[in-house]
Amino acid sequence: TDELLNRVGRSGRVVAFEVDRDLCERLRTRYSERSEFGLVEGDVLDADFSSHVDSPFLLAGNIPYNITTPILFKALEPPRAERMVFLVQREVAERLAAPVGTKEYGALTVNARAVADIEMVFGVPAKAFNPPPKVESAVIRVVPRASPDVGPADQPAFRKLVQALFSLRRKQMHRALRSARGCDAPTATSYLERAGIRATDRPEVLTPADFARLLDVLQSE
Repeated sequence: TDELLNRVGRSGRVVAFEVDRDLCERLRTRYSERSEFGLVEGDVLDADFSSHVDSPFLLAGNIPYNITTPILFKALEPPRAERMVFLVQREVAERLAAPVGTKEYGALTVNARAVADIEMVFGVPAKAFNPPPKVESAVIRVVPRASPDVGPADQPAFRKLVQALFSLRRKQMHRALRSARGCDAPTATSYLERAGIRATDRPEVLTPADFARLLDVLQSE
C-alpha cells in the first residue's frame, strides 16, 4: 500500500479493500493524513470496484489463495480495470498462462482467457514470506481484451459448457459433447461441423475462440 501511494502521488488515489477489522484499523491510523487513500471495509467479493474509483482504474493485490478464482472472475466482470496485477499461487499462475494442449491448460485457462490476456510475470519463492508457506507463488498480469471471445451475458453458459467438456478432457469432442449435452451422434456431428471443430479433437486442444463458436452453435438451436 505504501508503494502504491508513492506511485500515484497526490494527484491519484488508492482504494484498499480489506475484510480484517484489525488491519482496517491499522490502515486508518497509518494513512489518516493521506487524502489520496480510501478504505472499503468488507468482503472484496461483494465490492463494486468501479463505484469507488474513477475510470479508468487499475487493480492490484496479494489475494487470498483459497479464493483466487472467485476474485479473478469477479474482477473480470464489467466494468473492468484496464490492467490487473495479482500475486497468486504459482500453480494457478501456470494454469492461467498455460499454452493450448499442455497439461496445465484447462477450464480455468479457457474461461479466463476468453475475456483477458494473462501472463506470468515472475515467480516469488516461499522464502520471500515470513513464515514461508508450503507453496511457491507468482505474479500475474491480466489485461482485459477489447474484443473478448464471449460477452458478459453469455459468460455463465460459456463457463458451464467449458467446465462440462473439460470434465471429459481425455475424450474426443464427439463423445464428450454427446455426454455433456445428452445429444445423439448425428446431432453432435452437426454441432461440431458448424463450429469448425474436428470430432477427433479433445477439449484440451481447443482455444477459447473454439469454445465460443461451439456455444454460439448450441445457442442457435
